[in-house]
Amino acid sequence: MIFQTEIKIQPLEQTISYGDGLLFLGSCFADEVGGICHGLGFDALVNPFGVLYNPASIAQSVERLHSGNPFCHEEVVQVGEGQYCTFSHNTAFWNRSEDALLEQVNQSLAEAHTHFLKSKWIIVSLGTSWVFQDKETHKVVSNCHKLPAARFERIFMPVEQSVQYLSEIIQQHPEKQFIFTVSPLRHMKDGLHENQLSKAALFLAVNEVCKSFGNAHYFPAYEILLDELRDYRFYKEDMVHPTEQAVRYIWERFVDFAIDPKEKPAMKAAAELKQMLQHRPLFPESKAFQKFEFQKEKKIKEMQWCYPGVVLENLYN
Repeated sequence: MIFQTEIKIQPLEQTISYGDGLLFLGSCFADEVGGICHGLGFDALVNPFGVLYNPASIAQSVERLHSGNPFCHEEVVQVGEGQYCTFSHNTAFWNRSEDALLEQVNQSLAEAHTHFLKSKWIIVSLGTSWVFQDKETHKVVSNCHKLPAARFERIFMPVEQSVQYLSEIIQQHPEKQFIFTVSPLRHMKDGLHENQLSKAALFLAVNEVCKSFGNAHYFPAYEILLDELRDYRFYKEDMVHPTEQAVRYIWERFVDFAIDPKEKPAMKAAAELKQMLQHRPLFPESKAFQKFEFQKEKKIKEMQWCYPGVVLENLYN
């Protein structure tokens, strides 16, 4: 008997390898899967502007990553008592000094710009079709930063507009491979019906884009969580976010879909070394720990020799 609706996924013809530059952009799902990828030593950068949700904000971020144009004082907004940020970043970039903020975001941008130029893969996780437009500038913001609601206009982005935003970034970067997914996280504040309309518009937009471009692909994260793992035991207490077990399962399906099977030995070795690097001894002066340290150093040298594409620094995080 079958007790599960299995999602059939055709693996990509061109797959991800160690040594490929990867950029993850978008919702919390990009953070989760991108974080696992980074932690296994892939050359991955995850959400350099913080979490993003809608196609317009993601397209604006890609444009900025490509140009590398630094942020200026005109883009800084005061978001709290003596705190500053920009509408291109999330709350993780708040700073108490306007100058310090610009130094922070521009240093991050410079590093992300370099990474973007060498990235072969752009993995985009779309969260919502609802956007907030600043009434003063008429621009879509990535985050409202808890500013008064009267400052923004809430707009539903139609399918055609989402297609336009996503198509433009693909057309401008034909040398890159794009993987799109729709985040399985429901936006409960929108209401369940509005959330469904929002997700449906994203599905239609991504479907149109993937039909139009040979370097655009779709990964069904949404369907895996809501259909294949159709049980609230795979959700945290808020009944919205997936559990660690669910995230790991989706990651395994992503591996089968997008990562070259030849890289699995390197991934296994990276995971083992990462566990060793995270070990904290109770008795660092013991002979047992000295032996462990010897084995760890040996493992590091083996990794460097056998799998030079693995980014060792990422394993320490």
